[in-house]
Amino acid sequence: MDTLMATAGLVAVGAVTPGPNNLVVMRAAARSGLAGALPAILGIVLGGLALLAVVAAGGAALFDLVPRSRWAVTFVGCLYLAWLGGALVVSSFRVTGADGSTGPAEQSGGAAALFGFQFLNPKSWVMALTATSAVQASGSVAGFVQLAALFVLIPTVCLLAWSSLGALLTSALRRPDVRAWFDRAMGCLLFASALLLLLEA
Repeated sequence: MDTLMATAGLVAVGAVTPGPNNLVVMRAAARSGLAGALPAILGIVLGGLALLAVVAAGGAALFDLVPRSRWAVTFVGCLYLAWLGGALVVSSFRVTGADGSTGPAEQSGGAAALFGFQFLNPKSWVMALTATSAVQASGSVAGFVQLAALFVLIPTVCLLAWSSLGALLTSALRRPDVRAWFDRAMGCLLFASALLLLLEA
Protein backbone atom coordinates (compact mmCIF):
# COMPACT_ATOMS: atom_id res chain seq x y z
CA MET A 1 0.00 0.00 0.00
CA ASP A 2 2.84 2.40 0.81
CA THR A 3 4.39 1.75 -2.61
CA LEU A 4 1.09 2.40 -4.34
CA MET A 5 0.53 5.65 -2.42
CA ALA A 6 4.04 6.85 -3.23
CA THR A 7 3.48 6.01 -6.89
CA ALA A 8 0.14 7.83 -6.85
CA GLY A 9 1.96 10.91 -5.52
CA LEU A 10 4.54 10.66 -8.30
CA VAL A 11 1.85 10.34 -10.98
CA ALA A 12 -0.15 13.22 -9.50
CA VAL A 13 2.85 15.57 -9.41
CA GLY A 14 3.79 14.62 -12.96
CA ALA A 15 0.25 15.06 -14.22
CA VAL A 16 -0.68 18.33 -12.52
CA THR A 17 2.51 20.33 -13.07
CA PRO A 18 2.72 22.47 -16.23
CA GLY A 19 3.92 20.54 -19.24
CA PRO A 20 3.20 19.99 -22.93
CA ASN A 21 0.15 17.79 -22.35
CA ASN A 22 -1.47 20.30 -20.01
CA LEU A 23 -0.74 23.24 -22.30
CA VAL A 24 -2.27 21.50 -25.32
CA VAL A 25 -5.40 20.51 -23.36
CA MET A 26 -5.74 24.00 -21.90
CA ARG A 27 -5.51 25.52 -25.38
CA ALA A 28 -8.04 23.06 -26.81
CA ALA A 29 -10.53 23.93 -24.05
CA ALA A 30 -9.92 27.65 -24.48
CA ARG A 31 -10.65 27.35 -28.20
CA SER A 32 -13.58 24.90 -28.13
CA GLY A 33 -14.78 24.60 -24.56
CA LEU A 34 -14.44 21.64 -22.21
CA ALA A 35 -16.01 19.24 -24.72
CA GLY A 36 -13.46 20.30 -27.32
CA ALA A 37 -10.63 19.18 -25.04
CA LEU A 38 -12.01 15.67 -24.46
CA PRO A 39 -10.39 14.09 -27.57
CA ALA A 40 -7.01 15.48 -26.51
CA ILE A 41 -7.49 14.17 -22.97
CA LEU A 42 -8.46 10.75 -24.36
CA GLY A 43 -5.37 10.64 -26.57
CA ILE A 44 -3.05 11.59 -23.70
CA VAL A 45 -4.54 9.15 -21.18
CA LEU A 46 -4.68 6.20 -23.60
CA GLY A 47 -1.17 6.98 -24.84
CA GLY A 48 0.14 7.03 -21.27
CA LEU A 49 -1.58 3.74 -20.53
CA ALA A 50 -0.15 2.15 -23.69
CA LEU A 51 3.32 3.42 -22.77
CA LEU A 52 2.96 1.92 -19.30
CA ALA A 53 2.05 -1.43 -20.85
CA VAL A 54 5.06 -1.28 -23.20
CA VAL A 55 7.41 -0.48 -20.30
CA ALA A 56 5.92 -3.24 -18.14
CA ALA A 57 6.37 -5.71 -21.01
CA GLY A 58 10.09 -4.91 -21.13
CA GLY A 59 10.08 -2.30 -23.88
CA ALA A 60 12.33 -0.02 -21.85
CA ALA A 61 15.14 -2.59 -22.19
CA LEU A 62 15.92 -0.95 -25.52
CA PHE A 63 17.37 1.97 -23.57
CA ASP A 64 19.84 -0.40 -21.90
CA LEU A 65 20.75 -2.18 -25.14
CA VAL A 66 21.10 1.02 -27.17
CA PRO A 67 21.96 3.89 -24.79
CA ARG A 68 21.57 6.52 -27.51
CA SER A 69 17.96 5.48 -28.08
CA ARG A 70 16.86 7.40 -24.98
CA TRP A 71 18.38 10.58 -26.38
CA ALA A 72 16.82 9.86 -29.80
CA VAL A 73 13.35 9.52 -28.27
CA THR A 74 13.82 12.79 -26.39
CA PHE A 75 15.10 14.56 -29.51
CA VAL A 76 12.17 13.46 -31.68
CA GLY A 77 9.71 14.43 -28.94
CA CYS A 78 11.33 17.86 -28.67
CA LEU A 79 11.13 18.29 -32.43
CA TYR A 80 7.40 17.57 -32.32
CA LEU A 81 6.87 20.08 -29.51
CA ALA A 82 8.92 22.71 -31.32
CA TRP A 83 6.93 22.12 -34.50
CA LEU A 84 3.63 22.34 -32.61
CA GLY A 85 4.69 25.56 -30.88
CA GLY A 86 5.99 27.07 -34.11
CA ALA A 87 2.79 26.14 -35.96
CA LEU A 88 0.73 27.92 -33.30
CA VAL A 89 2.80 31.09 -33.52
CA VAL A 90 2.76 31.13 -37.34
CA SER A 91 -0.98 30.44 -37.55
CA SER A 92 -1.69 33.25 -35.07
CA PHE A 93 -0.56 35.76 -37.69
CA ARG A 94 -3.02 34.48 -40.28
CA VAL A 95 -6.40 36.06 -40.72
CA THR A 96 -8.97 34.20 -38.65
CA GLY A 97 -11.56 32.46 -40.80
CA ALA A 98 -15.30 32.79 -40.51
CA ASP A 99 -15.47 29.54 -38.57
CA GLY A 100 -12.89 30.78 -36.08
CA SER A 101 -10.08 28.49 -37.21
CA THR A 102 -6.63 29.81 -38.00
CA GLY A 103 -5.17 26.99 -40.04
CA PRO A 104 -3.42 23.63 -39.76
CA ALA A 105 -2.30 24.16 -36.19
CA GLU A 106 -5.94 23.74 -35.17
CA GLN A 107 -5.70 19.99 -35.76
CA SER A 108 -2.09 19.53 -34.67
CA GLY A 109 -2.97 18.54 -31.13
CA GLY A 110 -5.50 15.83 -32.01
CA ALA A 111 -6.08 12.63 -30.08
CA ALA A 112 -3.95 10.44 -32.38
CA ALA A 113 -1.02 12.86 -32.34
CA LEU A 114 -1.14 13.18 -28.55
CA PHE A 115 -1.43 9.39 -28.16
CA GLY A 116 1.79 8.99 -30.15
CA PHE A 117 3.49 11.88 -28.40
CA GLN A 118 3.37 10.02 -25.08
CA PHE A 119 5.99 7.62 -26.52
CA LEU A 120 8.23 10.60 -27.32
CA ASN A 121 7.66 12.50 -24.09
CA PRO A 122 10.60 12.04 -21.68
CA LYS A 123 8.39 13.02 -18.73
CA SER A 124 5.99 10.17 -19.58
CA TRP A 125 8.88 7.68 -19.84
CA VAL A 126 10.27 8.72 -16.46
CA MET A 127 6.88 8.31 -14.79
CA ALA A 128 6.22 4.93 -16.44
CA LEU A 129 9.72 3.59 -15.71
CA THR A 130 9.69 4.69 -12.06
CA ALA A 131 6.17 3.46 -11.39
CA THR A 132 6.70 0.12 -13.11
CA SER A 133 9.96 -0.47 -11.22
CA ALA A 134 8.14 0.04 -7.93
CA VAL A 135 5.38 -2.38 -8.87
CA GLN A 136 7.79 -5.01 -10.20
CA ALA A 137 9.77 -4.75 -6.97
CA SER A 138 6.65 -5.73 -5.07
CA GLY A 139 6.05 -8.59 -7.53
CA SER A 140 2.27 -8.15 -7.57
CA VAL A 141 0.15 -8.49 -10.71
CA ALA A 142 -2.74 -6.92 -8.81
CA GLY A 143 -0.41 -4.03 -8.01
CA PHE A 144 0.19 -3.46 -11.71
CA VAL A 145 -3.57 -3.40 -12.36
CA GLN A 146 -3.91 -0.78 -9.63
CA LEU A 147 -1.04 1.14 -11.18
CA ALA A 148 -2.79 1.13 -14.56
CA ALA A 149 -5.90 2.50 -12.84
CA LEU A 150 -3.80 5.30 -11.34
CA PHE A 151 -2.41 6.11 -14.80
CA VAL A 152 -5.97 6.55 -16.06
CA LEU A 153 -7.67 8.23 -13.10
CA ILE A 154 -5.07 10.76 -11.93
CA PRO A 155 -4.07 12.19 -15.34
CA THR A 156 -7.75 12.40 -16.35
CA VAL A 157 -8.62 14.46 -13.26
CA CYS A 158 -5.58 16.72 -13.70
CA LEU A 159 -6.20 17.24 -17.42
CA LEU A 160 -9.86 18.06 -16.74
CA ALA A 161 -8.69 20.68 -14.22
CA TRP A 162 -6.36 22.24 -16.81
CA SER A 163 -9.08 22.16 -19.45
CA SER A 164 -11.51 23.83 -17.02
CA LEU A 165 -8.96 26.62 -16.63
CA GLY A 166 -8.76 26.91 -20.40
CA ALA A 167 -12.54 26.92 -20.75
CA LEU A 168 -12.71 30.00 -18.52
CA LEU A 169 -10.85 31.86 -21.28
CA THR A 170 -13.31 30.92 -24.04
CA SER A 171 -15.33 34.14 -23.99
CA ALA A 172 -12.20 36.32 -24.04
CA LEU A 173 -10.84 34.37 -27.00
CA ARG A 174 -13.81 35.33 -29.16
CA ARG A 175 -11.85 38.50 -29.87
CA PRO A 176 -9.42 37.73 -32.73
CA ASP A 177 -6.62 39.88 -31.28
CA VAL A 178 -6.80 38.19 -27.85
CA ARG A 179 -6.98 34.79 -29.53
CA ALA A 180 -3.91 35.54 -31.64
CA TRP A 181 -1.85 36.59 -28.62
CA PHE A 182 -3.05 33.56 -26.65
CA ASP A 183 -1.88 31.25 -29.45
CA ARG A 184 1.47 33.02 -29.58
CA ALA A 185 1.91 32.60 -25.83
CA MET A 186 0.94 28.90 -25.99
CA GLY A 187 3.27 28.38 -28.94
CA CYS A 188 6.19 30.00 -27.14
CA LEU A 189 5.52 27.93 -24.00
CA LEU A 190 5.49 24.71 -26.03
CA PHE A 191 8.72 25.74 -27.74
CA ALA A 192 10.25 26.52 -24.34
CA SER A 193 9.10 23.10 -23.07
CA ALA A 194 10.90 21.47 -25.99
CA LEU A 195 14.08 23.39 -25.22
CA LEU A 196 13.98 22.49 -21.51
CA LEU A 197 13.42 18.81 -22.25
CA LEU A 198 16.33 18.83 -24.68
CA LEU A 199 18.63 20.50 -22.16
CA GLU A 200 17.71 17.87 -19.56
CA ALA A 201 18.36 14.96 -21.95
